[in-house]
Amino acid sequence: MANLNKVMLIGNLTRDPELRHTPRGTAVAELGLAINRTWTDDQKGKQEETTFVDVTLWGRQAETVQQYLTKGSPIYIEGRLNLDTWDDKTTGQKRSKLKVIGESFQFLSGGNKGGGGSSAPRSAPDRSHSASGASAAPADDFQEEDDIPF
Repeated sequence: MANLNKVMLIGNLTRDPELRHTPRGTAVAELGLAINRTWTDDQKGKQEETTFVDVTLWGRQAETVQQYLTKGSPIYIEGRLNLDTWDDKTTGQKRSKLKVIGESFQFLSGGNKGGGGSSAPRSAPDRSHSASGASAAPADDFQEEDDIPF
């Protein structure tokens, strides 16, 4: 039987990325992501809910996110679900938490391009990062050509 563990999320950071390094020097960034969902109920009233997700990024991706994003920044993340389990030191009970291990991400631009918490990356070299190291050119670097062969 086939298995699939894939998550795709778009949301805003709930706090500035927290960067740390493992004893071997690998960068690890912890992100909080808020994902909003709105819908209209049966009485034509607008409903909204927010889901909060913890995301972990590793290596160069962790460093890039910490360098260019702040609280409130929008981001698209692809990754996989991971269940952390541990024993609570105070109660001795088993605890668990479902989180996302990010495998690739893409900066998103938003409407807030002013002061603190700006949603646009600050001088980002590119806007897409994946585990394979592939990246895409920034959207504002695209120039349409007049001679299209089709």
